[in-house]
Amino acid sequence: MARTFTVSRSILVQAPPSTVYEQVSRPGQMGRWSPENLGANLPDGDGPAPVGLVFEGRNKRGMFRWTTRCTVTAAEPGSRFAFRVHAIGLKRPRLRAPIATWEYRFKEVEGEAGASGPATRVTETWTDDRRTWPDFVAAVFDRVATGGRTFAAFQVGNIDRTLRNLKRELEGVSSR
Repeated sequence: MARTFTVSRSILVQAPPSTVYEQVSRPGQMGRWSPENLGANLPDGDGPAPVGLVFEGRNKRGMFRWTTRCTVTAAEPGSRFAFRVHAIGLKRPRLRAPIATWEYRFKEVEGEAGASGPATRVTETWTDDRRTWPDFVAAVFDRVATGGRTFAAFQVGNIDRTLRNLKRELEGVSSR
């Protein structure tokens, strides 16, 4: 079976693209929605992250904890936010290697019937940047790290939970 290198999922959020972007582009806040991410250590506060910003993400899966080093690769307000994960480690991200790219796209769409104001289709995409890993090595690693699944299948579940949590929080905020 061929490896899947990219998975994307979308959800409709009853909030304008600028509002959704303003939240998602703050890596320190991602822990509010993600089932794995605990937030990030940022060098200059927690405003929307600009292209080139390097930050450390704090993560967990069960009792296992790790840190990643990431660089923002796209910061287009109201449209697109992306970052590349390029180092990983337990307390410090010491192992440098292409790991993954995360991207969020925001597109204004008609809201649900009866909803007031604009809505945003939020698309979250995970791309496996471990292209140089032999397939059999990646398959064994993935199954150990995810409890028996490929990273692509595992990330679909993570993305779905993240998007549902983001929707719940932002719609709760925008309806007040």
